[in-house]
Amino acid sequence: MGHSYEQVTFTNMCMVYDDDGNVLVQERVHTGWDGIAFPGGHVEAGEDFVDAVKREILEESGLHISNLQLCGIKQWTKDDGSRYVVFCYKTNHFSGKLTSSEEGEVRWVKLEELKELPLARTMEKTLQLFLNDTICEYSFRLENGERIEILK
Repeated sequence: MGHSYEQVTFTNMCMVYDDDGNVLVQERVHTGWDGIAFPGGHVEAGEDFVDAVKREILEESGLHISNLQLCGIKQWTKDDGSRYVVFCYKTNHFSGKLTSSEEGEVRWVKLEELKELPLARTMEKTLQLFLNDTICEYSFRLENGERIEILK
């Protein structure tokens, strides 16, 4: 039996939260995925997944994070046939001084107010990975020109 391989891009996203019901958000601009989302980014070649999310959060927010919990995976097949995978983490263990980056402004917002903000495309469904322990995967695909979204 032959092997089937595919090109994959690995990325991450992290919901950093505090004890007062706040979550750290980033207003992404000029990324193709503009709007409010949690910070995160690409995993570099050879980089461990947890190290990558820690690096990305530090670069984009100035915060050092630890004690990460993997919440789930978001994935889809891109137009070029490659797969795009987002590892979703959360933590309430952080230190440092909040600082925005060129990736976009970061700030704290109340979790219950998050859905009222201009969220990035698919972020409302992605939130379920972080907030619902019975959901561990969010994927979507095109069927007959229609986007099918699946939460498992």
